[in-house]
Amino acid sequence: MKSTPADSTDFFAIRPECQDGVPKTRFKIRPGKTLSARKWQSAFSQDGHLDIAKVLRRIQRGGIHPSIKGAVWEFLLGCYDPNSTFDERSQLRQRRREQYDVWKSECKNMEPKLGNGKIIMGPVITEGGIPIQDPSSSDLNNEGPGTTAPDISPRHNSTVSPLTVDSVEKKVLQWKLTLHQIGLDVVRTDRVLIFYVNEANLAKLWDVLCVYAWIDSEIGYCQGMNDLCSPMVILLENEADAFWCFEHMMRRMRGNFKTSVSSIGVQSQLSVLAEIIKVVDPKLHQHLENIDGGEYLFAFQMLVVLFRRELSFVDAIYLWELMWAMEYNPNIFSQYEDPSVATDKSAIAMRNGKLLKQYGKFERKNVKSSSLDQQTALSVFLVAGFLEAKNKRLLREANGLDDVVKILNDIIGNLDAKKACHEALKVHKKYFARLRNHR
Repeated sequence: MKSTPADSTDFFAIRPECQDGVPKTRFKIRPGKTLSARKWQSAFSQDGHLDIAKVLRRIQRGGIHPSIKGAVWEFLLGCYDPNSTFDERSQLRQRRREQYDVWKSECKNMEPKLGNGKIIMGPVITEGGIPIQDPSSSDLNNEGPGTTAPDISPRHNSTVSPLTVDSVEKKVLQWKLTLHQIGLDVVRTDRVLIFYVNEANLAKLWDVLCVYAWIDSEIGYCQGMNDLCSPMVILLENEADAFWCFEHMMRRMRGNFKTSVSSIGVQSQLSVLAEIIKVVDPKLHQHLENIDGGEYLFAFQMLVVLFRRELSFVDAIYLWELMWAMEYNPNIFSQYEDPSVATDKSAIAMRNGKLLKQYGKFERKNVKSSSLDQQTALSVFLVAGFLEAKNKRLLREANGLDDVVKILNDIIGNLDAKKACHEALKVHKKYFARLRNHR
């Protein structure tokens, strides 16, 4: 690269009229610390094998340069094996693009408006399976950049009840009933960014989410997925590549969106958060229980969309890549392609210090302690770290859940992502040390 912008916000420009209404961005590109395009390219061997340990170290020092974020994310999320060659990845990428085209064609056959650069925002079918003529499509003139983000609180559930209709396959009906819900969320996604002034980019996000809802019929579409998918659409020019990056992210996140009559998907992580605070700070846990915060629902949004609502766009994706680098397991690709092989490799890594260096800091600790439970995600310890950092203020000032949310937002508003991740590692260490001591 001959020259690159010194400010990361140059890559993710804000609409001029929205400058005053967005959180301040704290992330800065730091030469010598941030993973640059040159350092990224030099991490590959001649045939394409990636020195992932070298890459992880640099990311954990200063994040990823915006010009290469998409390419690096594909490795962090397990789309590709660092031990593969350029040719092997090229062939895999082509197969995935072809598979995406097949799925998108299936969706287009069911709903012709998909893939034509427009967005549906009105129901296309009744709950009884009767098509609605001329459903409203995108009209972004009424959707300004200041539009309120959709509610993703526990009481708001977009999942449609299963229906049995003779003339329409249940899966198809379920999918069609979500199309306008996806559209309504898409037009409110990251509207402060100039990227989404172009309606074709919004339509691309809608198409990706619609296809995902079709192929993952168990989960379908839930509010919040739009916030997780948007960065992939922005960072990866090819729509199929953006889809697969999002699909791999959802492999680690989809449990948060599982709902039933008796529980919300993210409840398991909230329960783990409660257990962590109960162990590392019993007094704070008791105080939260006393003010009806014992279920830790105040952390619901943070965990579901990984702090997208609390941080600027740039800071949120910087935090994501720090977490993914720290959670990185070099067997993640194998875990998705062949879980039995991945298990064997993890066992070998525990006895091989060289292999352990290919793990992120957080995952390395989990491997050493044999704590491989996905519910102990770094994001959970991150929230625990926020609570620990302000435990005195919470004990002193928090008389209700609104107070807890306000205090947490004050912390996140001034978040140093790198420092926050290291604090999360400290809480992780403290938690497992106390568990061992109580055995």
